[in-house]
Amino acid sequence: MSKNMVVTQPRPYIMTTVSNQWTSGICDCFQDLPQCCSGFWCFPCLACATTAYFGECFCLPLMDMITLCPVVSMSMRVAMRYHYKIQGDMGSDCVYSYFFNVCSWCQMAREIKRRR
Repeated sequence: MSKNMVVTQPRPYIMTTVSNQWTSGICDCFQDLPQCCSGFWCFPCLACATTAYFGECFCLPLMDMITLCPVVSMSMRVAMRYHYKIQGDMGSDCVYSYFFNVCSWCQMAREIKRRR
């Protein structure tokens, strides 16, 4: 007399959490040292590469060098916040883009790298 026994395999429970915050702070440049060095020594290269990885025209950040106000940097921050559903407002984007421009680009580059 044999009993039919059903054996089931445990299924892994995979939970993904997508945060509505930046994955790194504005002053966390040393979390990714190559990007930090790239931003310090060749900032236009970092900005152009970050824009290209985001899917925009790579020469777009060069327009910020013509104007006094970094409108392209701010626009990229806003677009990235909307794309990744990151919490924030345009006021903080404006402050970060104007006063912490290189740190802002480093933060955006880290964000793209981590969310890909």
